[in-house]
Amino acid sequence: MPSWDPAQYAKFGDHRLRPALDLIGRIPDIDPRRIADLGCGAGEITEMLAARWPGAEVVGLDSSPDMLKKSRALNGRAEYVESDVASWTALPPVDLLFSNACLQWLPDHARLFPRLVGQVAGGGVLAVQMPHNHDQPSHRIIQRLSDEAPFKGPLAGKLRHDPVDAPGIYWRMLKPITAKLDIWEVDYLQALAGDDPVLNWTMGTALRPVLDALDETLRSQFVEKYREGLRAAYPREADGSTLFPFRRLFILAAR
Repeated sequence: MPSWDPAQYAKFGDHRLRPALDLIGRIPDIDPRRIADLGCGAGEITEMLAARWPGAEVVGLDSSPDMLKKSRALNGRAEYVESDVASWTALPPVDLLFSNACLQWLPDHARLFPRLVGQVAGGGVLAVQMPHNHDQPSHRIIQRLSDEAPFKGPLAGKLRHDPVDAPGIYWRMLKPITAKLDIWEVDYLQALAGDDPVLNWTMGTALRPVLDALDETLRSQFVEKYREGLRAAYPREADGSTLFPFRRLFILAAR
């Protein structure tokens, strides 16, 4: 998992929050006793889960101490625990296992997703949202630059350029082990404001592994080349906004 800057990630908060709200709105009418939020980040979504199901025990899990510091500062109802999401085990199984924009950071989904389904109690639900925008310029420019000198050496083996599979792959993976499965994608047309907004967006997400891996000099060079590429790929509109289409993949898997 990359390092996280909560303040940088919080920029464009409305756009980042909307898919989570859309996913919560599609969760079936269940009465969970135990809820876990994997990759809870700064905790806003975890507290929304706690508010929707006030009788449930709710825990948010994240590997970032900085994010957990923000989540605990909310003084909400949920408990927050530092944990490696990839190896976390629910004891006992939970009734709702929720994950928003986290699992794309983890490898080997063919093993990960069936294991997560196994952490859900009978009658419960696994609810997942992942960005599926990795074929767009915002990500492909990172891939191109990472294959060029002087960045290729320091970034070798540090980036995963296609971390999310096609919807049909998840359907074939999960259908045999679930009672009901719903998978869909949404293309959000995001109109961003400010200077270099797509760069500011990815500085909080996709660019984090690059920033972690490069020294200060190479980091500055990479960001400037990336900025140039983004300005060409995402020109400003007449009103000053920048259109940043973004696709997300949703999964609801019921036991």
